Amino acid sequence: MADILFATWDGGGNVPPALGLAARLGDRGHRVRFLGHDVQRAAITAAGFEFTAYQKALPFSSASSNPPEVVAATFGDRGMGEDVVTEARSRPTDLVIIDCLLIGALHAANQAGLRYVTLEHLFDGFLRTGWLNGMALAEPIRILEPARCWNSAAMTLVASLAELDPGAAVRQPANLHYTGPMVTGSPRSTTDSAVLVSLSTYNFPGQTLAMQNILDALAPLDTRIVVTTGPVIDGAKLQVPRNAVVHRFVPHRELMPHVSLVVGHGGHATTMQALAHDLPVAVMPMHPLLDQPMVGEAVEAAGAGRLLRKEATPDELRPILAELNQDGPHRTAAARLGAAIRAAHGADTGAELLDELIGQPATGRY
Repeated sequence: MADILFATWDGGGNVPPALGLAARLGDRGHRVRFLGHDVQRAAITAAGFEFTAYQKALPFSSASSNPPEVVAATFGDRGMGEDVVTEARSRPTDLVIIDCLLIGALHAANQAGLRYVTLEHLFDGFLRTGWLNGMALAEPIRILEPARCWNSAAMTLVASLAELDPGAAVRQPANLHYTGPMVTGSPRSTTDSAVLVSLSTYNFPGQTLAMQNILDALAPLDTRIVVTTGPVIDGAKLQVPRNAVVHRFVPHRELMPHVSLVVGHGGHATTMQALAHDLPVAVMPMHPLLDQPMVGEAVEAAGAGRLLRKEATPDELRPILAELNQDGPHRTAAARLGAAIRAAHGADTGAELLDELIGQPATGRY
């Protein structure tokens, strides 16, 4: 039995894989606790985990409109790094599992000689190319040498499907392991036509207009529409068609067995969960510089969906969404990917790898 500390942040799609992995570790008898932004307290404690809020880290909320410099400051936050080291040393801690984007925390853990693991909740191919060549140009991140922080970890877990990740085709660090997406799913339980529309829980500009265009595109179709707005989009500001019902929040795992298509923003977690239910996915990225376009491109290349333009009009969207909501080769492709995701048992595989690591003696500073 080990004492394990997770260091996370309020980024939206980064949290479900951490919670899924933590649950499996708890099932194996390990003592698991979380360190994160205070706005995460309710969600993490509701999942059954002990939670401590950062004290020196910069405050952050995904519901706020965060300019790039604020996001960069959060990822390179040295105060967060101090909090991670302080918490790890305040109580017995055998292992620290740190979100891959929290370079300030990773750097501090490495400097302090903590045994730490990096959890990647997105394509490794994006992290080491698009993200590293973009966000890492910001001074707070660049000077902390992100690649060194990742490569110095005792282990890196990539919670993704290798066959979809462009990064899997290049030479990988020796410490990197693909677990498969840390999501659950099953083939849909109905042949009824229903579309789930859900954009990001993170505050991106133009989300309300994008949601409205999707609703207007779907309105004339003979299908039910289920919308989850999340905390960013105000459902009262939407013109809701008769065939749609709008919720602020319903767990996707409850909805996906009963729909035939998912329209999303290309968030890795939501996309993988949709595929785990054998559902084709229409991806409309909310930000061109994040991993969302790469996720959409991968899904489209696999034949399991389409990549949409955020600026697309309802008339442009309608025939694409109508086709995706019918039977066809895209549904077969989505089912093949779904079977691969379910067979990977991502959270269980990650927990098994960590059990092996915990059973090995630490080798000093990583």
